[in-house]
Amino acid sequence: MTEESELIRRAQQGDSEALGEIVEQHQQTIYNVALRMCGNPHDAEETMQETFLSAIQALPRFQGRSKLSTWLYRIASNQCLMRRRRDAAAPVEFFMDDSDDDPAETMPKYFIDWSYDPDSLLLDAELQQVMEAAIEELPPKLRIVFIWRELEGLSTAETAEVLNISESAVKVRLHRARLQLRDHLSRYFADRTEEHIAGGDRHA
Repeated sequence: MTEESELIRRAQQGDSEALGEIVEQHQQTIYNVALRMCGNPHDAEETMQETFLSAIQALPRFQGRSKLSTWLYRIASNQCLMRRRRDAAAPVEFFMDDSDDDPAETMPKYFIDWSYDPDSLLLDAELQQVMEAAIEELPPKLRIVFIWRELEGLSTAETAEVLNISESAVKVRLHRARLQLRDHLSRYFADRTEEHIAGGDRHA
């Protein structure tokens, strides 16, 4: 029996230490994803709590057909969706709906020669807020794929399993997310360039 399966067995039998260990192992990842999907710490905290409550209630039925982390992350993703449903001001989009995942490429509106990659921007303190704002502007079904695949480091196959969509849908959505992020960031750099030129003209 593997260490994880033993942990699950103990948790299914009501072992509070095993349940606490499961929460400890996964709470930070789930909170990070919920924060980016919900947009504020309060909702992220509630989403994380709802995720673990749902998981504990369903744990006796968990049969180990997927990794525990995959199972928990799927619950967390569903909790994010349900919270959006409860928010009347937010449009509802189904993460699992792949009816519009056409592989045809969407071209960005702005073409600026810049060397930054969206992932590396997260390491730049000056541009981190810009990148976070760009991620928040992504449609939920693109945002959740980008978060799991790029920010949390899941593989394409793992992301597909978490969201219950095909691997091709993951690739299409990730491609679209990156194009939209580049479009947003290109606008930012275009504005910075215009400000720099205007500043140079004033000092000429």
